[in-house]
Amino acid sequence: MLNKMIALGLFLGLCVGLGAAMTESPVLYAIARESAPVGKLFINAINMVVIPLVVVIIFSSVARLGDVRKLGKIGGMTMAFYWMTLVPAILIGMAVMTLGLQFVPDMVTPPADDLQIPQLQSMTDFIVSLIPPNPFAAAADGKILPLIVFTALFAAAVGTLPVDRKDRMISTAEDIGDALIKMVWWILFCAPVGVFGLIAPATAQMGWGLIQSLGVFILCVTLGLLIFVGLVFVPLLLVFAKMGPVRFFKSILGSSSIAFSTTSTVAAIPVTLEEVTHNLNVSETTADLLIPFGASIFRPGSALFQGAAIVFLAHIYGVPIAAGTVGAVLLATFLVSLTVAPVPSSSVVTMAPALDAIGVPVAGLALVLGIDRIPDMMRSVVNLVGQITAAVLVDKQSSQADAKSMKE
Repeated sequence: MLNKMIALGLFLGLCVGLGAAMTESPVLYAIARESAPVGKLFINAINMVVIPLVVVIIFSSVARLGDVRKLGKIGGMTMAFYWMTLVPAILIGMAVMTLGLQFVPDMVTPPADDLQIPQLQSMTDFIVSLIPPNPFAAAADGKILPLIVFTALFAAAVGTLPVDRKDRMISTAEDIGDALIKMVWWILFCAPVGVFGLIAPATAQMGWGLIQSLGVFILCVTLGLLIFVGLVFVPLLLVFAKMGPVRFFKSILGSSSIAFSTTSTVAAIPVTLEEVTHNLNVSETTADLLIPFGASIFRPGSALFQGAAIVFLAHIYGVPIAAGTVGAVLLATFLVSLTVAPVPSSSVVTMAPALDAIGVPVAGLALVLGIDRIPDMMRSVVNLVGQITAAVLVDKQSSQADAKSMKE
């Protein structure tokens, strides 16, 4: 129901904005102009929640790992798989969207005074800025990436504490995260009005070009997700697990349907566990460890979507992505993709740090939020495919290593 209401807000905003652009009606222009403060309130609400939400998710995820060395081979292989596949996901998303930009028409973007685009940093300055001299000041200034680095280091230190103290801090962080997620839901309930307040004035200025651009964006994301699965996950399954794509996708049909309809791999965990153990012969030990862990931290489809969205929004707002800043975008998107909360459209909300890294205004999130239902369903399935692929490959390699050690 909420997604329908957000889509309705987007539709009405487009109608008012396009009507104003086509008819030059002073009434429609007035409606579009006066709705802008509502859109700003919506963006302010997102900014209000995104920093503490990212912090608690990063903290609880890293702290639960404890000492990574204790995870042994399974933990090492899993994290290596996660990190190695996120990079091509982001690059494919950026590459496909870059090619798709030739079909995006030229548009008049909002005035530069409203965008407040910061000066782009060099790669060296960007890396130096990741270590905050004062994490509280970084939080107050809205500098999320340095805060993520501090939080990850702090969580790693917490993971070395005695079990009772570590669990107490993790439990507190998770409780705070649940409360913040509830706030995100409240904000999303206001999204139809907020999206209207952002889309109507933007469309009144941009006209039909915005409609065509959003259609190109959805097609590029869809194509990128298909390319990513075909070039990364399928070959890995064939080479390392000796498993064909027909058997694999047929075996996970139930969990994929749940992830697609609910846009959440967390909601699909019970069915996923049953399918990977019974249909794909993954050991219960590996499945119980990696499926919930993957659902909480590994979302390659979201990473691809964010890479494409950054290129798209940078083009819309006329912010160039120079060759020297591609590394900054890649690093920012890599870190941010690990912070996606189990909330619909959270991939959009948590893009703020990556957008800030290259100077794209956070208001651009509204352009993709209203049409995010379709990409969200598809990237949720790709997220699930990646999580199951990791479990299959790690279980296979672990079994082979155990068999080899027994022979020796």
